[in-house]
Amino acid sequence: MVGHVLVLNQNYEPLNVTSWRRAVCLVVVGKAVVVEEDSQYISTPSMMIRMPSVVRLCYLVRRPLPELKLSRKGVLTRDDYTCQYCGARGRDLTIDHVIPRERGGLHTWENLVACCPECNHQKGNRTPQQAGMRLLRQPERPRFIPYLGYSTFCAALRHEQWRDYLEPFAPHLINA
Repeated sequence: MVGHVLVLNQNYEPLNVTSWRRAVCLVVVGKAVVVEEDSQYISTPSMMIRMPSVVRLCYLVRRPLPELKLSRKGVLTRDDYTCQYCGARGRDLTIDHVIPRERGGLHTWENLVACCPECNHQKGNRTPQQAGMRLLRQPERPRFIPYLGYSTFCAALRHEQWRDYLEPFAPHLINA
């Protein structure tokens, strides 16, 4: 997330990830204050400015809490791009219904897992027990503040300067 800035609400709740240009504009016009700075500098004709890493808005943005939408990318991110049957990692994973839809399984966070093509073929249209397979981890709906979007939030957690501001909203993801 090089060149990106975490935007916090007035109450330090993560709101958005934006470009450094947009963040600098927010600071210059007085809509935000810099909370954390990066080690890089921005040169202007008249001065040198340290690039912001985290900014906080000077006013409270009231937004309704959005619903966490179920998506392929969300399931793969939740499972850390790891097959939940054999542990293989990669980007060529498929999505598997733990209990097949044909057998009454629902298309929900609790019934979908990341799966490599080999395990998906081996399991087929059976339950893991019928196929003689075990899940590495029971699937569950992610718990976090979804203003950023789940995959953006998980990527933002890897940014060391942002962790202190994101950790209170997803402590279970920090230790995973």
